[in-house]
Amino acid sequence: MQALILAAGLGSRLGNLTESQPKCMVEVDSVSMIERMLQQLDHRDFTRIVIVDGYKNDTLEAFITDMGIKTPIHFVTNEIYNKTNNIYSLMCAKDYFVEEDTLLLESDLIFDERLLDLILTSPYENAALVDKYKAWMDGTVVQIDENDDITDFIGKNDFNYLQKESYYKTINIYKLSKKFIQDVYMPFLEAHMQSVGVNSYYESAFKYIVNSDDFEFKAVVNNGINWYEVDDKQDLDIAQVMFASDITRKLELMQRRFGGYWRYPTLIDFCYLVNPFYPNQKLLDEIKSNFERLVCDYPSGMGVNTLLAAKHFKLRENQIVIGNGAAELIKSLMESLEGTMGVITPTFEEYPNRCPHLNLIQFDTSKLDYQYHTDDIISYFDDKKLDHLVLINPDNPSGNYIKKDDVLRLLDWTSTNDIKLILDESFIDFVGIESHGTLLQEDILDKYPNLYLVKSISKSYGVPGFRLGILATSDSDTIAFIKKDVSIWNINSFGEYYMQIVDKYTKDFAVAMDKFRNVRAEYVYNLSKIPGIKVYPSQANYIMLKIQNGKTARYVTERLLADYDVFIKDLSPKSGFEGEYLRVAVKRPEENNQLINALITIMKEA
Repeated sequence: MQALILAAGLGSRLGNLTESQPKCMVEVDSVSMIERMLQQLDHRDFTRIVIVDGYKNDTLEAFITDMGIKTPIHFVTNEIYNKTNNIYSLMCAKDYFVEEDTLLLESDLIFDERLLDLILTSPYENAALVDKYKAWMDGTVVQIDENDDITDFIGKNDFNYLQKESYYKTINIYKLSKKFIQDVYMPFLEAHMQSVGVNSYYESAFKYIVNSDDFEFKAVVNNGINWYEVDDKQDLDIAQVMFASDITRKLELMQRRFGGYWRYPTLIDFCYLVNPFYPNQKLLDEIKSNFERLVCDYPSGMGVNTLLAAKHFKLRENQIVIGNGAAELIKSLMESLEGTMGVITPTFEEYPNRCPHLNLIQFDTSKLDYQYHTDDIISYFDDKKLDHLVLINPDNPSGNYIKKDDVLRLLDWTSTNDIKLILDESFIDFVGIESHGTLLQEDILDKYPNLYLVKSISKSYGVPGFRLGILATSDSDTIAFIKKDVSIWNINSFGEYYMQIVDKYTKDFAVAMDKFRNVRAEYVYNLSKIPGIKVYPSQANYIMLKIQNGKTARYVTERLLADYDVFIKDLSPKSGFEGEYLRVAVKRPEENNQLINALITIMKEA
């Protein structure tokens, strides 16, 4: 069997990366795609490797010649690569193609070499390597029956998103027998090219062939082995993370993304914090039913969105401002402050990071094992002459919670001492030890004009993609300032529509929160049984853990990512920690159990 690689294209979507080299020479994790592929093919007993080049062919051929590949390599050049597509490139190699059984590949692929074994060891003479369609995939897809027979090839122009659940993406690796190539495929390919021209794709010919009953054309379905097709710089960025050989580097790349992990379908994200049980399906279906209108219409301005937020939280419109996530409002508020600010550490660092102009005084709670109360706060800051104090309740990352009456007592103290209290209640809905712990009430805001209450809507409502958050206070000047400071269209149509309909789902939200608290209790119990781990009490949707058996938090974090595709938060680098600490989100039971089982395995190791 021979391998035939198509590598003629310009790779123009990779921009400056292909100005002086062909697409397949672009590096992923410091190794070019063609080098990686040739090394994977080289020790699999192919009789030869045929490469169809084109753009910068001299550069590519010199590069490959210097690699020291033992398998004989033959180059075929597509001289009109800039005017043709891959159907013509394959025809350029016709004389080689028809001589042997062939593994056909495209050069812009990067994959775990187990994929090669999957198709090479399959019992089928003629087969396409495919993967269940996922959102990041682009290009030709197929449909298959219960016997893995391919029943249809579907090009990009005929793709129907309503049928996506039935689709399998071609990975662009095909195993084809010599007899099939000679008797069936090449005649179809030549006829197809004469009919539609040289700017078509070789996969198009398969569409007509699979409808014949004269032979079998099978799908070999990928079983979770990593692969990626690199067409542009975004693809390259994703592939750099997926195929990072150094786990420390992979973790760093993953941490820098700050979200967007749908690009990694197998990743289980225990780092970012959302409600695993809300929104419910009916709410999502209602949003989907209005999708086209929401995409095509402008959202309302600040006035309408303020009305929606005030209605939902039962406040006056002059008490509340809605933002593009709480982070937008935190930035605006923090940058407007002057003087001295008290911060309880460790903390959500968006607050101190947004006010380098302020004099920060930090209350280090590590000496209290991260479990503190109102009296501890007052005792520490009583002689510090603060202008502002930040309290996150429940706290992030510790999960520490101060009950409502005690927060009101702190509020009285700050009011008496002319201190603005910035209270972040982003995780208050997850609290289970009292039924109504929030201070987000019209009368409380009126009584305490020094209270500035911040709440992320992403966390408990499970809609981080909508980017919603609010700030509430009876300080009308601050509300007016922030409304002018942020953009008039700071909320997109999807976020606005969510706020428009959310009140219809109040009972569903309550049911989801009850379910969450039960799952959290079981999760904490199971985590606490793992030797070498200390579990901190939490009223939030995350749990803080301390590693106590000599392993580092970094080691555990890297092992989880490398071996289990689980992404957690390593707290050790954060200010205020002495020791090895992790933060893990509360997710659905099956995901929680995956993490628990992985931690048990890692913690048992010597």
